[in-house]
Amino acid sequence: EAPYYQYLPSSLSNSISSWAQYEALKYVSFPTQVLSKSCKIIPVMLVGILLNRKSYPISEYIEAALITAGVTAFTLSEPRPGHRLHEENQDSMIGVVLLCLYLACDSFTSQWQSKVYKSFNVDQFQMMLGVNIWSMILTGITLLHSGEFLSSLAFILADSSALLHMTVLSITSATGQLFIYYTIKEFGPVVFTIIMTTRQIFSLFVSCLLYAHPLRWMGWLSAVFVFGVVFNRIYRKGTD
Repeated sequence: EAPYYQYLPSSLSNSISSWAQYEALKYVSFPTQVLSKSCKIIPVMLVGILLNRKSYPISEYIEAALITAGVTAFTLSEPRPGHRLHEENQDSMIGVVLLCLYLACDSFTSQWQSKVYKSFNVDQFQMMLGVNIWSMILTGITLLHSGEFLSSLAFILADSSALLHMTVLSITSATGQLFIYYTIKEFGPVVFTIIMTTRQIFSLFVSCLLYAHPLRWMGWLSAVFVFGVVFNRIYRKGTD
């Protein structure tokens, strides 16, 4: 088993990446937000080189760049209800710094977990337990320091519907985490990041089906392009 302190780095980096991601939304434009969420594959590969001494063929860098371009084009092709040009945030230096911090910490999280998997041969349940214990401690310290711990607890106890929604969210989130940790363990951080990047397309497809939103031709073209790159990667890996 891995010592409990081995789970702290990924818990801390995950907490910082979440904060930086949402804080950056105040300071950057929508296209910059989309690009930051779509280009996570290459930073994950770079952190893998630095942290785990991995090496990637040039074909994987090309695939990462193509997927990034395709997902970015797909997301930007969809209209945003209620959006007005004059409401668009302008990019600022602090926003760019926060996005860089988000990408760095997010990339570090999965690569560190991969390192722990290989060094200590733990399973996804142990990883989930160790990371979440540290996350609970860090979150608790933050709430106590800000003075919001008691007020948050009182709100949950006073509103049964909020407690129900948080319970459902916790169950679905925990289930999703099991798949996340299993994917990182079995297939590696890069494959996991590709899945998380292309899921934006799946999310918009589901939205189109549920709410009858039309999908523009650029969206269809970008989706076909991205999945073509992904399926080519799968085929290439299968023939290697």
